[in-house]
Amino acid sequence: MPSVLASEVEATMTRHDVPHHPVLLEEAVDLLGVGPGATVVDATLGPGGHAEALLARVGPSGRVLGIDRDAAALAYASRRLASAGERFTALHGDHRDLIAILHGAGVAAVDAILADLGISSLQLDDPARGFAFTTDGPLDMRMDPSSGLPTAAELVATLDERALAALIFRWGEEREARRIARAIVRRRSEAPIETTRQLARLVEETLGPAARRFKIHPATRTFQALRIAVNREIEDLPAFIGDAVSVLRRGGRLAVISFHSLEDRAVKQTMRDLAHRCICPPGLPVCACGREDLVRILTPRPVVPGEDEVRANPRARSAKLRAVERL
Repeated sequence: MPSVLASEVEATMTRHDVPHHPVLLEEAVDLLGVGPGATVVDATLGPGGHAEALLARVGPSGRVLGIDRDAAALAYASRRLASAGERFTALHGDHRDLIAILHGAGVAAVDAILADLGISSLQLDDPARGFAFTTDGPLDMRMDPSSGLPTAAELVATLDERALAALIFRWGEEREARRIARAIVRRRSEAPIETTRQLARLVEETLGPAARRFKIHPATRTFQALRIAVNREIEDLPAFIGDAVSVLRRGGRLAVISFHSLEDRAVKQTMRDLAHRCICPPGLPVCACGREDLVRILTPRPVVPGEDEVRANPRARSAKLRAVERL
């Protein structure tokens, strides 16, 4: 884990010592099907809720490795799971570098992998991280502030109107992307757009009263688009799923929780591609291409939260869980 100022980590922990609700917890752990002695990877550790449940399943002889690119999340989860001792290992890094991270930890194969692709409560509820517009903060949005990646404010300040519109339309599925991009370029010529509230108000003003009729805030899709672009959340998702399957032992399982349609589409399609790899023309009596299927799909339809979970944790409402088993 990279060095982080102890005071900053402690401050983050103090702000977030509140009940944490891991999404689809029982469903995800049940689908992974792990038992005593298993080695499991939580590829997006966050506050450690899923990892805690997995540790209970693998028992005293099992092991859980938790990966996260957010040093504050790793510090929080490490404190939360300290009683597990050597059964839990916190690893700093991007889940998309899964193979290199595991090799660095001396792990060649595992029994199960979980990836919760949502933003953790640690990130969303901290105004300094710039993910939400409900409170004011710097327009950052980096899941790993030490990554050197450009912030959302830097994208807003440097991309031309066409590139901004394309980004907002592609990653936010925002119909009014051109209007929003035009308004951003016009406003930034007068003064920099540097905070979450500045951008949220600009989008709200641009879309006008009609946009307030919808259930979500007018700026939701624009913020989603910037966050996805800053963190490259979807571009490398198929590669991650392929890598995850490659390090699973036979019979091992991968479960992925996504939170919006773009993620879910990428997860669903990649899992289907790995489950149906044959490219032979229809009608051949025997496969001639030699491309064996790698996985069996365990969730023909995604698992979604029940009413009770959504009532207790509204952030879970859009979650979808899909899983595969290595053949």
